[in-house]
This record gives sequence, structure tokens and C-alpha cells, in this order.
Amino acid sequence: MATVEKPVLAKYRDRMDKAVAVLKEEFASLRTGRASSSLLDQINVEAYGSTMPINQVGAISVPEPRMISVSVWDKALVIAVEKAIRSSNLGLNPVTDGQNLRIPIPPLTEDRRKELAKIAGKYAETQRIAVRNIRRDANDDLRAAEKAHVISQDEEKRMESEVQKLTDEAIRHVDEALKTKEQEIMHV
Repeated sequence: MATVEKPVLAKYRDRMDKAVAVLKEEFASLRTGRASSSLLDQINVEAYGSTMPINQVGAISVPEPRMISVSVWDKALVIAVEKAIRSSNLGLNPVTDGQNLRIPIPPLTEDRRKELAKIAGKYAETQRIAVRNIRRDANDDLRAAEKAHVISQDEEKRMESEVQKLTDEAIRHVDEALKTKEQEIMHV
């Protein structure tokens, strides 16, 4: 039987903060009508018999506000990179120029903006669920510690309310990030 230790709330706060950080990374990959190198971060390329992030097969730059450029290091991978970008569901059509790919960023239509806002909402909901799962883990650990008489019932109740405060704060951060991203997406 494993020994039960006194739960440390900082551990759960860190996990919740990481969930919010993951959400912000996911939001960076949603396009908002402006070119950004982080737009391609989620794209993986079939290269050398495995799957690699696009930034490991070429240099990504933003020469103009509505253009992304990818300089592929290995000429044999140009077609694979182009295929990965086309099949990424980002609505991008790269133009091949030797070992360079120019990716014009078309203006977003109203329908595409609404679709991106829905995707952002799904990302946010996924992270809200992650935060609530962390809360559940924390409460389970608190109950186990109380049963093992490591902490008192009063201390368990006090710590449960602190965990709830952490959860509310993390979900508030998720909601704020979502609101900001939706405004960014819908801004013409």
C-alpha cells in the first residue's frame, strides 16, 4: 500500500496554468487574417520515414503582412511540405518556387471567421475540461489524505475551497483568452 502524502496546492495550480498555456499555444495556430510563423506550428511533414514538425525541415519567415515563406532545406521534401500545408485544413495554397514555398494568406470570409471562432471555442472547452479534471484529481487526493488521517476534515474542506478558487481562476483565464481570440478573429 502506498503512503498518502499531504496534498500540495501549488502542484495543482501549476497543472492548471499549463492547461491555460496550452490553450494559448493552440490559439496561436489559428489564423486571424495576418501572416504569422506560428500559424504553421501544428503542421507535420512526412520526411525521412517519420513525421516531423514543419519547422524542422525548413526555415519559416514572414516577409510581408499577408505572406509566409518556407525555405525547405532538402529539395526532396518540397513536395511533402507543400502537401502537408495543403492538407492542414488552414485553407492555405502554397506556391512552389524551387526550394521555397510562398504561402499567401487570403482575407478571411465571414463564414470562415465564424468557423474559426467555433474552433477556438472547442479548444477552450477542451482546456476547461482539463482544468476540471485537475480539480477532480485534487479533491480525490484530499479525500484520500483525510481518510489516511494525514489531514483533518476541516483542513480537507478548507483546501477543497482553495482548489475551487484555483479552478475558477483558471477557467476565468481560459474564458478571457477565448474572448480575446474571438475578437481578434472577428476583427475585419
